[in-house]
Amino acid sequence: MYSQEIESLLKSKKIKIGDKISVINGKIQYAGILMPRIGLGDPSSLTIKLPNGYNIGVKYDKDVKIKLLERGKPIKFKPSTITVRKDPSKPTISILGAGGTIASRVEYKTGAVFPAFSPADLLLSFPELKDVANIKSRKLFDLLSEDMTPEHWKIIAKEVVKEIESGSKGVVIMHGTDTMHFTAAALSFMLRDLSVPVVLVGAQRSSDRGSSDNLVNLVCGATVAAESDIAEVVVVMHGNTTDDFCYVHHGTKVRKLHTSRRDAFRSINVRPLAKITYPDKKIEYMRTDYKKREDKKKVKLDDQMNSNVTLVYIYPGIKPEFINSLSSFDGVVLAVTGIGNVPANPTGDKFAQSIIPNIKNLIDSGIPVVIAPQTIHGRLDLNIYEAGRMLNATGVIGNYADWTPETALVKLMWVLGHTKDMNKIKEMMTTSYAGEISERTSVG
Repeated sequence: MYSQEIESLLKSKKIKIGDKISVINGKIQYAGILMPRIGLGDPSSLTIKLPNGYNIGVKYDKDVKIKLLERGKPIKFKPSTITVRKDPSKPTISILGAGGTIASRVEYKTGAVFPAFSPADLLLSFPELKDVANIKSRKLFDLLSEDMTPEHWKIIAKEVVKEIESGSKGVVIMHGTDTMHFTAAALSFMLRDLSVPVVLVGAQRSSDRGSSDNLVNLVCGATVAAESDIAEVVVVMHGNTTDDFCYVHHGTKVRKLHTSRRDAFRSINVRPLAKITYPDKKIEYMRTDYKKREDKKKVKLDDQMNSNVTLVYIYPGIKPEFINSLSSFDGVVLAVTGIGNVPANPTGDKFAQSIIPNIKNLIDSGIPVVIAPQTIHGRLDLNIYEAGRMLNATGVIGNYADWTPETALVKLMWVLGHTKDMNKIKEMMTTSYAGEISERTSVG
């Protein structure tokens, strides 16, 4: 969006993005296509694409005159018409589009960016893919990852099973980065007995930026899907801020730890499963404790989920009545402080308020309360401090766990999709189904 003043002027003259206009600033006149303002651009400067293809910015003030020259034509995406030939010497993998900015094509006349999902479009945008595998691809939905829900997770899981049953040797899911670790955790529980890799990839920076990480992430992700012997749900993203390599992160042990860096994704409490160097696409395994490809295994879909679960971060001054209000949920995950603490007020301070009785009331009413470390790194131990021992006595689930809050949330949804029995819930939550609870926690 431009400034309110510019937007009002354009509206009064019925000028829209994509129209050809003239801009007169004193004795200088420019003619070209009105472009949208870039995210970090000056809202009080008009961006115009000149006939020579270059964009310029013209600072707007009361002396600048704007005139509509020609109404712009609607921008349409034209799919690529190149013929995709199958190489019998290479494996076939499936690439599913679930949103995000990782795969897109730029229409350079106007600068518009369109999602690219067909095999031809992907090979046109990422020609290196043809050196990795034969590509099958289709769009599931074009969704901002913050709009992802458990119902979308179910759709993705079902479509992954279809691709595996059709003979694909690996599946790549193009996904927005903000909630990719939630989806990776969900698929890790829903897809049982995997026989091939299921790889989530994304891009921190869109394809119309010179610093985009989409090429390296997608090529490395496709390499893992086609060539690795890992039969797990994994996330493949940049391992550093250059284009040297990507890491393969276990789906239940990964988290986005930076808003914009290309190496935002990190394995939590474990080492990555592998490293893929670029551009030579060599896979260097860093761990051996993963499930391996088995052609005879048949993937099982287990997508029973109860999404009426909440995640709450404990903070200083959290009110007991707020904890009471969580009774409308079927399950609660508390991201506790430190090694496993909540406000307990064991010393009887006049200002402090304990939430221990309120947590116990939730559990006694049949609502499971699961705890996870908000520190992200490290393992819980409720036997160290008095507050932790008081919390443990309420019957919370999660002592000694090193799962992330997000994985604990997704797992509780999955467990509650299978049972309402409190004993069975505790048994399932404390059983590591997809590597979400590690036997030992890595340091650093």
